[in-house]
Amino acid sequence: ACDMDEIVEIAGRYGLPMVEDNAHGLFGHYRGRPLGSFGAMATLSFHETKNVSCGEGGALVINDSALIERAEILREKGTDRSRFFRGQVDKYTWVDVGSSYLPSEINAAVLYAQLEARERVQARRMAIWQRYAAALSEWALQVGAQLPSVPDGCDHPAHLFYVLLPTMSDRDAMIAHLRQRGILAVFHYVPLHLAPIGRQYGYVDADLPITQDVSGRLVRLPLFAGLSDSEATEVIDGVLAWRPVG
Repeated sequence: ACDMDEIVEIAGRYGLPMVEDNAHGLFGHYRGRPLGSFGAMATLSFHETKNVSCGEGGALVINDSALIERAEILREKGTDRSRFFRGQVDKYTWVDVGSSYLPSEINAAVLYAQLEARERVQARRMAIWQRYAAALSEWALQVGAQLPSVPDGCDHPAHLFYVLLPTMSDRDAMIAHLRQRGILAVFHYVPLHLAPIGRQYGYVDADLPITQDVSGRLVRLPLFAGLSDSEATEVIDGVLAWRPVG
């Protein structure tokens, strides 16, 4: 989690509604409170890379009751169809913007089964995360790499495990090294202010050196509930076998 206390305070000071991008935070907590419960709304992702998945899709969590009716309309392709089914209107029609956001029943069933198994899924992911952290800590000190740090008061959802290497060339070398061993490790996202859409919306001259530096040095290791113990061992052995050149 981010420092939610500070964000909530700033939003309250200026009367700003807060929307949480909780695509990576489902099942995480901040000071005992679930991520996704702080803002007026929160978005969840069920993309194939997330802890629970139906391939694509997501959910909108509504924490402000005043927003429920409009969210329902947006979901119903801009109509008041839900009100019609409840008998609140005698016919339904288009009353706002909207789209076809609903997942299919098959996708929903796949997701529902995973949500029912969430404790098992999360326990397995956490076990892999903790194994990586324990096995790689001494190696990280030796090569000057950094492993994830979890602040006090935060319970992370074991969504990903990363290695932050000293340089971009080290990152590229490690990815290539692991690929040769049949291990898929990838870098993270391109910073938004460097993306074409970010530049289109005014970030052409943005200077975010820390963001750019970290983005260029980060490697994500394989982490999913179906990763076997032997496969996790292969990942760990592959990382331990890598050393920076020079």
